Amino acid sequence: MSTTFEETGMDQGLPTAPIVRTFGWIMLAVLAAFLINNVLIVAWGFPGFFAIFSDGGMPALINLAVYVVAIAIAVFYVQRSPSNPLRRDAMRIHAFNCYIIRAAFWIVLLVGIVDALIALGRVESLLELIFADATVTNLGRAQFVGPNIHVPLIIAGMFVALFTRTLGFPWLALMIVAAELGIVISRFVFSYEQALMGDLVRYWYAALFLFASAYTLFEEGHVRVDVLYAGFGKTTKGFLNAWGSILLGMSTAWIIIYIGFNGKTSIINSPVANFEVTQSGSTGMFIKYQMAAFLGIFAITMLIQFVSYFFESVADWRDQDGHREVTPAAH
Repeated sequence: MSTTFEETGMDQGLPTAPIVRTFGWIMLAVLAAFLINNVLIVAWGFPGFFAIFSDGGMPALINLAVYVVAIAIAVFYVQRSPSNPLRRDAMRIHAFNCYIIRAAFWIVLLVGIVDALIALGRVESLLELIFADATVTNLGRAQFVGPNIHVPLIIAGMFVALFTRTLGFPWLALMIVAAELGIVISRFVFSYEQALMGDLVRYWYAALFLFASAYTLFEEGHVRVDVLYAGFGKTTKGFLNAWGSILLGMSTAWIIIYIGFNGKTSIINSPVANFEVTQSGSTGMFIKYQMAAFLGIFAITMLIQFVSYFFESVADWRDQDGHREVTPAAH
């Protein structure tokens, strides 16, 4: 008689899992090392580890050491936890990914509201009634608003996410509807519209679309072309999902991450480093640089979720206990 995952705390076929676990955790370790090195390269001018073949010196060695240490930690963790089943690792990775998504939603909620109010104050000359001239001038500069207003709100969003369990999809969708309704009423009833109103809707909608993708993968909510797939058994689906996670999911996420964070002038690093704003300037919100970062958050959370999905799929492929059934209501 086979025992359940909850009874034993481990999967069937566990001795064959270390290679799979090592691959998955190394994938996450390389991601962490890549992001750390991206900060070192953009913020402190490190040359990247490829520079060790030219004349990168100690900074290039540090870049390389970040990868070596990260991979070593991943291998050490797998070796020190041989009894961890694939499904347990998958859920731990998913839980961490959920925190990132929760934090991202709280960040866009707080930044969106505060930045929209500041933009409204600039447009309607309300800031002069509250703040001194120097502060009013600074609030019209993205290079001041970004580090002094947005960054504290980002930290606050990350802190709030530690104590909440909802991912916030319904609430953000409601806020988008409310913002769009405000545009309709102000435009057609009061003949009033400002660029910041459209900026806020696009900001929140982009966040909803990109941040929800990883959780949608967890809930099997993405559309499949499943003419054949729907009729397969659990183990066959696990086989296809495991290889699909690597060949299609992880590879696509890595392409986005590499192109987006490839140097100071890349499509994500450059806008973020310069607190880039839209062409509407001071009449709009100062959030364009964050919308560039949304693409990076999307790829990062999708890569993390694909590692979790890979672990679950391999467990299904091997017909291990603890299969997670996704109800139709979750689609």
